[in-house]
Amino acid sequence: MFSIQTLFSDPLRFVVGFLALAVSIGIHEFAHVLAADLQGDSTGRSLGRLTLNPLRHLDPLGTIAILIAGIGWGKPAPFNPYNLRFRRWGPALVAVAGPIANIVMLILAGYALVILQASLGNDNLLRLFLHTLVILNAALAVFNLIPVHPLDGSHLLRALLTPVNPLVQWVEQYGVYLLLGILFFGGAILNLYIVTGIRWLLTAVGLSGLFL
Repeated sequence: MFSIQTLFSDPLRFVVGFLALAVSIGIHEFAHVLAADLQGDSTGRSLGRLTLNPLRHLDPLGTIAILIAGIGWGKPAPFNPYNLRFRRWGPALVAVAGPIANIVMLILAGYALVILQASLGNDNLLRLFLHTLVILNAALAVFNLIPVHPLDGSHLLRALLTPVNPLVQWVEQYGVYLLLGILFFGGAILNLYIVTGIRWLLTAVGLSGLFL
């Protein structure tokens, strides 16, 4: 959708896709910072990350990866777990805020598209932008809930099983390598998981017709 190949073959689609991804990542990371701020940790606020401006949340290397490979990442949301009001569940609440924000975003974009699509042509850029927002936000929510460090799901796993659980300690120690292994060698399984998750999520919010 926004690889270098798309840039040359369909520049408008590339720009729309990249903007949608930047907005989606920005919403995700802003939600993390907001959740920490509401719990008493102002780390993100002091670093200028309590903003919806996606430029504050894009990681330079992650952005280059998006341009080259179509997949990348944003700057991790900074927070100090020792400042959080809820010591055990605080980090999990910060973590889950990102996927929840993506789900809210896909619902808003999805129903806006449902309302407007009758008056928008198939090649309309607004239609493409809204549809891309729906799919990307669903994908981000589903992907980040994988319980592998450093994804958001690992914080939920830590809160549910406690930090001293051997599985939690193993995931925190080797999670990055496991994630890289999944990305490079488990592409088919990861794709099946994400597609199934998107389909289930859109069905749950009444937007199954948008999964094309």
